[in-house]
Amino acid sequence: MSFPLLTATAVLPAIGAIATAAVPAAQRTAAKWLALLVSLGTLALAITILVRFDPDGDRYQLTESHSWIAEFGVRYELGVDGIAVALIALTALLIPFIVLAGWHDADPLETGSKRWRPTQGFFALILAVEAMVIISFEATDVFLFYIFFEAMLIPMYFLIGGFGDRAHEHGEKAASTQRSYAAVKFLLYNLVGGLIMLAAVIGLYVVAGNFSLQAIAEARANGTLDMATNTERWLFLGFFFAFAVKAPLWPLHTWLPNAMGEATAPVAVLITAVVDKVGTFAMLRFCLQLFPEASKWATPAIMVLALISIVYGALLAVGQRDIKRLIAYASISHFGFIIMGIFAMTSQGQSGATLYMVNHGISTAALMLVAGFLISRRGSRLIADYGGVQKVAPVLAGTFLIGGLATLSLPGLAPFVSEFLVLVGTFTRYPVIGIIATFGIVLAALYVLVLYQRTMTGPVKPEVSAMPDLRVRELVVVAPLVALLIFLGVYPKPLTDIVNPAVQQTMSDVHKKDPQPEVEAAK
Repeated sequence: MSFPLLTATAVLPAIGAIATAAVPAAQRTAAKWLALLVSLGTLALAITILVRFDPDGDRYQLTESHSWIAEFGVRYELGVDGIAVALIALTALLIPFIVLAGWHDADPLETGSKRWRPTQGFFALILAVEAMVIISFEATDVFLFYIFFEAMLIPMYFLIGGFGDRAHEHGEKAASTQRSYAAVKFLLYNLVGGLIMLAAVIGLYVVAGNFSLQAIAEARANGTLDMATNTERWLFLGFFFAFAVKAPLWPLHTWLPNAMGEATAPVAVLITAVVDKVGTFAMLRFCLQLFPEASKWATPAIMVLALISIVYGALLAVGQRDIKRLIAYASISHFGFIIMGIFAMTSQGQSGATLYMVNHGISTAALMLVAGFLISRRGSRLIADYGGVQKVAPVLAGTFLIGGLATLSLPGLAPFVSEFLVLVGTFTRYPVIGIIATFGIVLAALYVLVLYQRTMTGPVKPEVSAMPDLRVRELVVVAPLVALLIFLGVYPKPLTDIVNPAVQQTMSDVHKKDPQPEVEAAK
């Protein structure tokens, strides 16, 4: 038997989570280093997957298949296509930076205090989320995917509710109440989506007789599995609803600003740059592949919802007073672009959406983590409490600006390529929606530049006059992300070479071809 690389990539952080949680209470620093080393080991395995994956080879590679619950046709089946490989690499890349950025987020609340934040638990939960996200990207058995799609809610609930942001304008008691509210709201929204999906998963088994993604897709393609139109549509809606909550898509988005606002900055990155990507990934892998006709039937409504997300999220970001909530609403707008690209049903749109998942993860991580460093110095999330930071902390201000410019998709930075492809792919099939969606770019420039102007420029406020610049640990976190934003903005080919063949196969699943440009015949 060959080495089970996919299993190892998911199991290593799971074992690391258990080992980190078991570190003695007094050895907080050892727990941190153990979590960091495990995350780096997982990154090494993800890089191995990236190297061994052949974009021109079989659709699903490095596959593993073992009987699990034979009575119900459940198998332990793993496999990766180009889209999954890119998102596994993103997840494994971001976790070490999340660990480093949150190095002191679970330290004692105050010197000499007997109230200890369980440091080991904080880092163990991060590794547990990483393990569940990675196996969700690898699973090709629908039931196996569902288990980890839901299970990741548990560690995320405790990360939001138990390790929230200490910077709160109304004090610790109010902060604790808000954290609890945000955690419960996150859990309830996603549980409801998951329960509806469970009904659809059961319905799929009743119709198909098994949970294997590849077997069901092949049976649908060769005509041996014929789903009634109404059945397919109801099953599609059950899956899509759960993924739209996770993504999040308007109007199922309202948990995200609360969760990101009350979580620590590294956990906020974990939510929007890692966990939420499972929702958009699953739309490509499960909705389009299992229910191609229903996906085309629902496309007009989904495109409208995605457009609303783009404009609505951007408009609310413009009016925010809280730095982290501004970034959260910006992410809602960006997820609208991703979903719009997926359901535009063009190769440019879907390639752009996949690139957007990766590039949004990097750009949001850069911006949110620098914002977290800024907030930890001042002790406030309110934009009005800052001013003139670039004069006292120029490196912090500079990296904050680059993260902001990437968020507004400035040409030369990675998200620009993604957004351009999504808009081109959308315009060729839905020109009116494509034109309206471009207003999201204008609004992004507004909220990013206003945020930078109000926090970093102008007279130096007394409260920030002694603010230190980025420290070595913080530079180690931010510098590689900035370098990646520039590299992938200038040369995205390594990423497009991996995802494009998988996108073409997805287009084939839904029996769609790119619209041909209308060229007037030469006279």
